[in-house]
Amino acid sequence: MASARRLLENTTIQAVICWCAATYIRLVWVTGSWEVENTETLDGLVKNGKPFIICFWHGRLLMFPPAWRWNSKISILISRHRDGRVIARALRHFGVGTIEGSTSSGGGKALRELLRALKSGEYIGVTPDGPRGPRMRASVGVVQVARLANAPILPTSYAVSRRRVLGSWDRFVLALPFTRGVIRVGELIPPPQSGSELDIEATRKQLEDSLNELTTTLDARFGHAPIEPAETAK
Repeated sequence: MASARRLLENTTIQAVICWCAATYIRLVWVTGSWEVENTETLDGLVKNGKPFIICFWHGRLLMFPPAWRWNSKISILISRHRDGRVIARALRHFGVGTIEGSTSSGGGKALRELLRALKSGEYIGVTPDGPRGPRMRASVGVVQVARLANAPILPTSYAVSRRRVLGSWDRFVLALPFTRGVIRVGELIPPPQSGSELDIEATRKQLEDSLNELTTTLDARFGHAPIEPAETAK
């Protein structure tokens, strides 16, 4: 195991793995039949240069990069962990930028970078249950960013007919080639009206519920049983 970790830290090996990952994502995209739904709000925000934060569960990250068809820069918040660096290099193959850090721990620098990006006209992608869970439970960090930047949140998810669900903490959905797929943008969630604990929690729960409902509904289209969120602490 230790030797495998050392191999993954080798920059040349990382580059090969990331190229293979990006090539696989492109293969799934070009061989599949894809629909991207409910983009009217997103289209309007981009057209008017308005900042927003697009959110998707960590387990549904795979097919987001090739679906970004807007001619505007987007960066995704990625953990500083080795896995995060690998994901970051793979995303660069699609012209997607990355910001290192977390909205839940040690996120001071990440918070500043997210706010800077939003204020400079970039768009931000965040997995609100990343980088380590609990699965399909939104953290308050992304809500705090939305409040400080006065930026709405757009929950987004996807589902596919042909897939493998991995045994990882996030139940990562690996889309397979020659699949049918749907990517859907949910209803816009405005930033909280204040920084009060009540308002922050209400927006956090709205985001979590919206993402879970969206994901379950899309999976049901293809006859998949829902992937359940992780249990919350009692």
